[in-house]
Amino acid sequence: MDWVPTIADASGPLYRQISDAIESDIASGRLRRGQQLPTHRALANALGIDLTTVTRAYSDARRRGLLDARVGQGTFVSESTARAFRDLAETISVDLSMNVPPQPVEAGLDGRIMRGLAAINERIGLSSFLNYQAPGGSEAEAQTVAQWLRTRLPAISAERVVIYPGSQTAIFNILLSGLKAGDTVLTEALTYPGVKAITERLGLKLVGVAMDEQGAVPDALAKAVRQHRPKAVYLTPTMHNPTTATMGKGRRKEIAGVLRRAKVMLIEDDAYGLLDPAQQLLADLIPEQTYLTVSLSKALAPALRVSFLVTPDEASALALRRSLQATSQMAPPLMTALTLEWLRSGEADRIMAAIRDEAAGRQQLAARMLKGFSFAAHPKGHHLWLMLPSVWHRTAFVSDLFQQGIAVVGSEAFAVDRDPPPAVRLCLGAARNRADLASALHVLIRTLGRSHALQQVV
Repeated sequence: MDWVPTIADASGPLYRQISDAIESDIASGRLRRGQQLPTHRALANALGIDLTTVTRAYSDARRRGLLDARVGQGTFVSESTARAFRDLAETISVDLSMNVPPQPVEAGLDGRIMRGLAAINERIGLSSFLNYQAPGGSEAEAQTVAQWLRTRLPAISAERVVIYPGSQTAIFNILLSGLKAGDTVLTEALTYPGVKAITERLGLKLVGVAMDEQGAVPDALAKAVRQHRPKAVYLTPTMHNPTTATMGKGRRKEIAGVLRRAKVMLIEDDAYGLLDPAQQLLADLIPEQTYLTVSLSKALAPALRVSFLVTPDEASALALRRSLQATSQMAPPLMTALTLEWLRSGEADRIMAAIRDEAAGRQQLAARMLKGFSFAAHPKGHHLWLMLPSVWHRTAFVSDLFQQGIAVVGSEAFAVDRDPPPAVRLCLGAARNRADLASALHVLIRTLGRSHALQQVV
């Protein structure tokens, strides 16, 4: 047989030892996704145990998302531990509208969550996190975050770190604390819908800046600064949402120069930066005027509700801690403890590596299937930006796909002005596995093909 579990030094019920060995061997690479496991009887004979124990072990591993059973074929290592979304609309079979990371089996999230919480429980106890905590995190927690971020932001100090319950809350608090109704915020011509909602809620004027394949155009940004005298600029330099545009090193220096001369506050949204951590941060170029939000939602999991805010100085960090206390009190303490445990142990980096690999695989799949169509993508990202043929209006295309059970997002959701381009955003991470993603893309391509046929008739 290709595989027999190592359980000699394990403890606990034998069936659980076997399923734990499956998880461990997947994490180590000894078992590969799609690999066929021995039959129940063959493994029972190899281990010298009864058949029912192996059956129970395989069932437990399937329950944990580690294995898939295929009728008439056997048992195989799963591609993903992701379960079906419980709140997915009944009419939707595959959701390409939610920009979330995939859950590859190599990430082993269920096991890592349990082991992380067990480590915290043994060292401190879980109940200690069921009370109010210091808004923005303790000094020790800020030190852990600063140390982890130092590879990307060498000059960071713990005094500038605030732990937030998600980057959107951080952005809301920054604008709430530093601006007043009627003030102007500049952003890319297409931008994160959450920022559109925040500025509208706070009565701020949001103005779009022209973009190219590297994001905001420096000359257009400089002109908009002179014309509108903004109090803040909000940019996503890496894997921009929705266009995937990523600023090159030269572009980042140009943008930093424009903002430095203008002396205007920058909110740098690093929502996707952990998927491509080699990219330089604008906060490294102009730290004295940058609020950097580092999100874990796309690189680990969105429901952790933990993100890191790096402020220009200690005084602004204290002000944002007070704002956090007034609006949300704190980040969820137990989730924060788990996240920091993963940072200290290196588990966060291992999870991110597995997610990056899966994201790259899905991008390669999409690139092969969409060959011949016009789209922009980042090879390590979770989404792509598909331009529609002229015969399709974006609203009609989104509606047509929805009726076929596929959800995507049209460009109007991201447009700052009233003239959005004929495009849709496709998110590749929410599909449970690559087979489901391929099925959804087949439907999308068939729908685009109908537009080509229609165009020929016209």
